[in-house]
Amino acid sequence: MQKPNENIKLVSNKNSRVILPNILTLFGVCIGLSSIKFAFDGNFELAIIAVIIAGIIDGLDGRIARLIKATSKVGKELDSLTDVISFGVAPAFIMYFWSLVEIGRFGWLVSLIYVVCVALRLARFNITTGGDPSWKDNFFEGVPSPAGGILVLMPLIYSLSEIQLFNPNYQVIVPSLFIIISILLISKIPTYSLKKIVVPRKMTIFLLFGIVLFFGLLFIYTFNTIVIAGAVYLLLVPISAFHYFSISKNKKLEEEIDHHEDVL
Repeated sequence: MQKPNENIKLVSNKNSRVILPNILTLFGVCIGLSSIKFAFDGNFELAIIAVIIAGIIDGLDGRIARLIKATSKVGKELDSLTDVISFGVAPAFIMYFWSLVEIGRFGWLVSLIYVVCVALRLARFNITTGGDPSWKDNFFEGVPSPAGGILVLMPLIYSLSEIQLFNPNYQVIVPSLFIIISILLISKIPTYSLKKIVVPRKMTIFLLFGIVLFFGLLFIYTFNTIVIAGAVYLLLVPISAFHYFSISKNKKLEEEIDHHEDVL
C-alpha cells in the first residue's frame, strides 16, 4: 500500500539539478553589474577583480552543469546573457570611465562597437555549438568573450601593476586595443578551448599544482599575474591558429588516403 505523499515532489530531480548552475550564472550577472558600479565610483581595482570573479564563475557554471548532467536551453541562453553583461557591457563601461571618456564621442563609439561584437560572437557561438563531437571542439572560433573582456582591460590592469616596462599613451592604445579585440571576437581565427581538454591521470597532480600556484599568484600579485597571463594568451593566439590548420591539413590527407584505398 502506497503512502499518501510518496509520489509528491515539489521539484523534479532534473529541475533541482538545473538550479545550482543557474544560480551561479545569475550570481555572475550581479558581479558583472557590480563592476560597473565600482568603476562609476572610481574604484577601478574592485571593478577589475569583479570581472575576474565573473570570469571564474563563467568557467565553473558550465562545467558543473555538465558534471551533474544539468544542462538546459535556459541555462545556455542565460549564460550568453551573462557574458554580454560581464565581458561586454562591464569592461566597456570600466574603460570608458577610466580613459575613453577623454576622447569624447569616438570613445563612446569604440565602446559600442566592442559590445556589439561581443553580442555577435555569442550569437554565433550559440548556433554553431551542439553538433557531433569532433577534434574541432578543442578550439574556439575567434577569441571567447571572457578572454576578450579581460584583454580590453589590460591597459588599466597594466597601470595598476608593478610591471612598468614603458610609459604608454593610453589615449591611443586603449581605443586601438578595443578595435583589435573586437575584430578578434568576430573573426574565425581558431583559439584554444580548455573545456574538453583531456589530462592523463599521471599529469593530474601537476595540473592541480599549476592551478593552485596560479591562483596563489593571482591572490598575492593580482595585477602582475593578470598582465603576464594576458600577454601569454595573446602569444597563444597565433600558435593555436597554426596548430588548428596543421591538424586540419593532416586530417584532410588522411581522408584522401582512405578515399584512395576505398577506390582501390
